[in-house]
Amino acid sequence: MIGKLNHVAIAVPDLEAAADQYRNALGANVGAPQDEPDHGVTVIFIELPNTKIELLYPLGENSPIQGFLDKNPSGGIHHVCYEVEDILAARDHLKATGARVLGSGEPKIGAHGKPVLFLHPKDFNGCLVELEQV
Repeated sequence: MIGKLNHVAIAVPDLEAAADQYRNALGANVGAPQDEPDHGVTVIFIELPNTKIELLYPLGENSPIQGFLDKNPSGGIHHVCYEVEDILAARDHLKATGARVLGSGEPKIGAHGKPVLFLHPKDFNGCLVELEQV
């Protein structure tokens, strides 16, 4: 059901410093900051030959990333994102197997302008999983 790895998301306490580190120390192709108010984050995507890194920074007072950074002040891996062909079929299959879909269970539009869902980390070995329809 899952396709390729779309991105690994890293929560960071200083977005510009993290972007500069990838740009200058690693020579990566770093995109521009992008506010995603529906998700409470500002993101920067780093393009790699085979996937992307998504830097996450809190946007607004109710950002879920702020809670993550409160527990992990220096930042860290927040989630992994896999591609799926049909997000509703994937959701229904996962729910039938006992996996918990976070939020309302209805897809939201993610940073790439495509439908996304998140799966409970307790159902996936402690890893928050995002599914993105390709």
